Amino acid sequence: MSTKTRSITILGAGILGLWQAVTLARAGHRVRLVEASPAPFADSASIYAGVMLAPEREAETAPEIRQLGLQGLTMWRDLYPQLESNGGLVVAAARDVGELDRFAARTEGHRRLAADEVGGLEPDLAGRFASALFFADEAHVSAPAAMQHMLTLAQEAGVELLFGESSPHTATDIIVDCRGIAARDRLPTLRGVRGERALIRTRDISLSRAVQLLHPRLPLYIVPWADGLFMVGATVIESEDAGPVSVRSALELLGGAYAIHPAFAEAEILDLGAGVRPAFPDNIPRAIVTDGGRYIHVNGAFRHGFLLAPVLARSVAHYLEGGAGSELLIEEAG
Repeated sequence: MSTKTRSITILGAGILGLWQAVTLARAGHRVRLVEASPAPFADSASIYAGVMLAPEREAETAPEIRQLGLQGLTMWRDLYPQLESNGGLVVAAARDVGELDRFAARTEGHRRLAADEVGGLEPDLAGRFASALFFADEAHVSAPAAMQHMLTLAQEAGVELLFGESSPHTATDIIVDCRGIAARDRLPTLRGVRGERALIRTRDISLSRAVQLLHPRLPLYIVPWADGLFMVGATVIESEDAGPVSVRSALELLGGAYAIHPAFAEAEILDLGAGVRPAFPDNIPRAIVTDGGRYIHVNGAFRHGFLLAPVLARSVAHYLEGGAGSELLIEEAG
């Protein structure tokens, strides 16, 4: 394989761009990370992510990414020691137990829990649910904490950071474009998918792992962060509107939290926000190689951005070395 050192400019400092920067810099390339927003993460859809690293559950709707997701989870554990690896819990109200049965049939890597076992894992949920699915090999993390960690690693790896810039301005061998929906000028099949979430705080309930509540219309999850913070998400709306959260969505999110535990009724609402996630028609992220390898789009994160960002970065690094990337994640388009 070639070990040629290249000058690489990465456009976009969301989670895809951050993983590209760290991986390519550690591979020995000269890397510049260019971000249009003047402050880190200010305009990034990644900051609204729940960051449940849950490859088995993601495979419920996208079975083709299961193995890649397992690899992504392993890479996160290798790079981020603060990852909360306590597994994940999937529950359903008594009237929706059929949803739990269907979810169990479509996924692997879980164990069915009885009511007393649910309380054993999460004491504050004791008596709340008759059964649940426990996915032991899962993890979660706060999106801001994970992104700050990656930004620090990029700096330590010697990446040049340029915020408030939208183009490289200087000569570069390769551009890796991770701008998300902003790259649609070059990726006409890219679409935006709106995701809304609530950030709340309470000391009246404690959770050790992410909890997903199944519902026929809106699967909802709660991810515990530090200091009594909980991220409640997330809607999936075929819209590119990044405006404020609607009343309907707020009611669904907060009502779902209340359904998991009534103590959330007294929580403080710290933020209601929405981001627009980029997606290709098949909802699978990939790297699209154009211009003879000089311009590489890494995009289409959809709901898999944090999980697959490490694998996408590794695939691009292998491609540049002359090796093979994942056939699913690397597409040569000219």
